[in-house]
Amino acid sequence: MADPKGFLAHGRELPARRPVDVRIRDWREVYEDFPAAALTAQASRCMDCGIPFCHNGCPLGNLIPEWNDLVYRDDWREAAERLHATNNFPEFTGRLCPAPCEAACVLGIDSDPVTIKRVEVEIIDRAFAEGWVTPRPPVVKTGRRVAVVGSGPAGLAAAQQLTRAGHDVVVFERADRVGGLLRYGIPEFKLEKRHLDRRLAQMAAEGTRFRTSVDVGVDVTAARLREEYDAIVLAGGATAWRDLPAPGRELGGIHQAMEYLPPANRDLDASPISACGKHVVVIGGGDTGADCVGTAIRQGAASVTQLEIMPAPPASRTAGQPWPTFPILFKMESAHEELAAGGGERVYAVSTTEFVGDAEGDVRAVRLVGVEGPATGFRPIPGTEREIPAGLVTLAMGFLGPEKGPLLTDLAALTPGDFFDARGNVVRDASYETAVEGVFVAGDMGRGQSLIVWAIAEGRSAAAAVDRRLSGGTVLSAPIPPTARPLV
Repeated sequence: MADPKGFLAHGRELPARRPVDVRIRDWREVYEDFPAAALTAQASRCMDCGIPFCHNGCPLGNLIPEWNDLVYRDDWREAAERLHATNNFPEFTGRLCPAPCEAACVLGIDSDPVTIKRVEVEIIDRAFAEGWVTPRPPVVKTGRRVAVVGSGPAGLAAAQQLTRAGHDVVVFERADRVGGLLRYGIPEFKLEKRHLDRRLAQMAAEGTRFRTSVDVGVDVTAARLREEYDAIVLAGGATAWRDLPAPGRELGGIHQAMEYLPPANRDLDASPISACGKHVVVIGGGDTGADCVGTAIRQGAASVTQLEIMPAPPASRTAGQPWPTFPILFKMESAHEELAAGGGERVYAVSTTEFVGDAEGDVRAVRLVGVEGPATGFRPIPGTEREIPAGLVTLAMGFLGPEKGPLLTDLAALTPGDFFDARGNVVRDASYETAVEGVFVAGDMGRGQSLIVWAIAEGRSAAAAVDRRLSGGTVLSAPIPPTARPLV
């Protein structure tokens, strides 16, 4: 145990965010450096519980009490080893995961939970800075070939594990650079791409090969992939976005979030879809919506308004969200802080009824109505209709599963059984294998839209299943079965 009285001696503390008026002028991550002494104090708050519920809260089964204790004892290198034992990419999860581990922290029952994410980030950043993160190429090669389709967190995790097991792994990515949503979906102010690039360099040095600008199913057919590879891992994500078929949807200036964010990430200063000088309306109150808010502010929007059809979530747990489940609570993300500082607004319990256009066919306003719900089915409230200006609208309302392009439709045609489930996700068995022999699926493509930590966990588990099939056994860890249901 790090410090038997640490949780009594120290309160929860996080690093300060850079001042709003400073950080919105650049694309750097928003947090200031955290002093080592402050981090040690935070690690000491971990109680090393007899039953560490943080393990259950984390799909990866991260050894959280162990590396908290190691940080407290100033053994950073061993802490990094324990962190990597369960997580290929802690620099991603420490920045992007909403921390179901912290929601499950025993200290959080009647106090503030341990700052698990911040300790995780500091460990891995120290490990890279000290040169402890080095390539781990396989000792023995198996001669087996594996194709991984998609280079998001699930695909990268599966690829790194399979490469280390000795297989020849090729990752296919349809974009021009590797990383999936990590590259083009997550803004720089949440994940500077240098963190992604240094991890990809490690993977390349280990032997993983990457092929970009390849649309599998079009440029390379499913049949050819099955001919040339001993196994295939589908990790293309849940990229079929939810649309909003309100009147006026065809107007110019209305874009899906994943039409708006990728070009902004490609060119931080000269995106072809810019919010500069425009009244921006972001429809959708989740993380992707917040990413749109922060991006629009940095592009120089005249105003930003974020809309959400659900009512505002509570500030603390309710009876229906007991510990250790992951609660849906009101959060002030960095983008929301910037929104409030600039006079913007987060509007809850409203529905968009119409997009209003100008003479040139571009959107100029959004018409709204207040709603009661969700128990009443989002029933409009008479007398609450209003109109707000809009020169740019982004739709960030979630995703409906994987795209049903040539790759999946061709694979589905090979089996008389169900290739897709009722939600449109790819069906897999207890070994992550689809109805097509030798084809496996991991991450959002099989699970549906979820968290980065689940994607990495499934990538690791699918890799273990593939290795077991190709080698007759495996030493790769498999943290999560595909039938498990998340608390988040």
